[in-house]
Amino acid sequence: MVKTERNIKMTAAALEHLNITVRDPDITAAWMERLFGWHIRWQGAAMQTGRTIHVGTDDRYVALYSPGNAKPASESNYTTIGGFNHLAVVVDDLDAMEERVKAEGFVTGNHGDYEPGRRFYFHDQDGIEVEVVSYA
Repeated sequence: MVKTERNIKMTAAALEHLNITVRDPDITAAWMERLFGWHIRWQGAAMQTGRTIHVGTDDRYVALYSPGNAKPASESNYTTIGGFNHLAVVVDDLDAMEERVKAEGFVTGNHGDYEPGRRFYFHDQDGIEVEVVSYA
């Protein structure tokens, strides 16, 4: 619980979902299911004649949206205000996950072993950066 200035008790907000634009929601959802053990919660028509797939757990998910004619990013997200920098997932066995990521054909890098955990990064077929971290 979080206390406000007026001493009203509030529950801290929790992230429910993240919505990102991808070229093909089916391809991205498939590797997320295989690697992370997630499942498709919903899929269907979306705004601007697009298509969306919600993939994740029962409580949290990533909405994978495609307008059907998505344009590649023109600049680094890290230098663009409002840019999406990366998605991070927590795993129990970092080494096993890295082998699975490589088996999917992704290249891992930027390994960091620092408190409070160990991590590595990879980019998917759309250039979306994913951080994989373990606190075990």
